[in-house]
Amino acid sequence: MINLIKVREKQKEAAENAGSKTPIKEQTASKLRVHRDISELTLPPICTIEFPNGKDDLMNFEVSIKPDEGYYHDGEFPFKFEIPILYPHDAPKVKCKIKVYHPNIDYDGNVCLNILREDWKPVLNINAVIYGLIHLFTEPNHEDPLNPEAADELRDNPRSFESHVRSAMWGESVHGLTYDRIL
Repeated sequence: MINLIKVREKQKEAAENAGSKTPIKEQTASKLRVHRDISELTLPPICTIEFPNGKDDLMNFEVSIKPDEGYYHDGEFPFKFEIPILYPHDAPKVKCKIKVYHPNIDYDGNVCLNILREDWKPVLNINAVIYGLIHLFTEPNHEDPLNPEAADELRDNPRSFESHVRSAMWGESVHGLTYDRIL
């Protein structure tokens, strides 16, 4: 908190010294933390990050994951990140932007990842969330599903699950639901 006060004081002083009449953008603790998290990102080659509202809006961005192994290899899965004003005390809000047949992602794009819910702690960061999402694609979890039908199929019949994942990735219908084509 002391650092945040010092940053504000320095901004005001710089504006006064420059004789600027333009308002200074206020930096909140959450914006400062997100800036640090993003500057320290260590994304693997299968991930990209974009800022659709420009680099000035770090509180809203998109991460795309292109798994190179597992059931979902060769697909591209975009996620929308919304950082709450109480970040890092509150977890980021993360949604998959496309419909995907996955035990831990529902048809509306909600993601079941423990560190986005009950296991979130302020010491975690955006990098941890991205690696958690990657892990969901390399090792889907049938024990904590948002899509129980996909979870049951993964547990009971992995070959059928794999076939349905591929069909869904081609934009076909699986169990009466049509998915977005991503291949």
